[in-house]
Amino acid sequence: MPEPGSPTEIQLDVRAELPALPDGYGLPESISGLLPWDRVESELAAAQHYWLTSVRPDGRPHVVPRWGVWLDGRFYYDGSPATRHTRNVEVNPAVTLNLESGSRVVIVEGTSTATRADADGLGGRLSSAFGKYADAGYAPAPDAWAGIDGGGLRVIAPTRALAWFDFPRDCTRFRFE
Repeated sequence: MPEPGSPTEIQLDVRAELPALPDGYGLPESISGLLPWDRVESELAAAQHYWLTSVRPDGRPHVVPRWGVWLDGRFYYDGSPATRHTRNVEVNPAVTLNLESGSRVVIVEGTSTATRADADGLGGRLSSAFGKYADAGYAPAPDAWAGIDGGGLRVIAPTRALAWFDFPRDCTRFRFE
């Protein structure tokens, strides 16, 4: 499991566009009100709680709340490889990641893969980012994700997203290439 590249190596080509919704939803005709990706990323980075959806081997969905961090255009989370969601993504890495709000909506589709982070690189940055959970008793050290198994660290690489903060006026679909 290689450590992901430095921030300058992870370049997201993000395209914003109007989503395809059925007539009657009131979507604007112009792209002038689309959300900028950096505003959506700010919501992802600031969030405390996320909902992760994976698919069970029999095809049924599985949804679980997760703690994690949005860093360098990716979502990092950790946990035991024995959990249902981790066993699911080992078979089918397709996932969705949602924020809690039903009015400030961010839905990210992507793939979840096992990874690792050395303490003197990504691990230190992850440890700082996970500091948002320190008051809840979770403060992993920079070396928490080093070693062969990566300490259960996983990363979601986005493939597309849907977001709105004032539906339907700013409903925006993002594609990542």
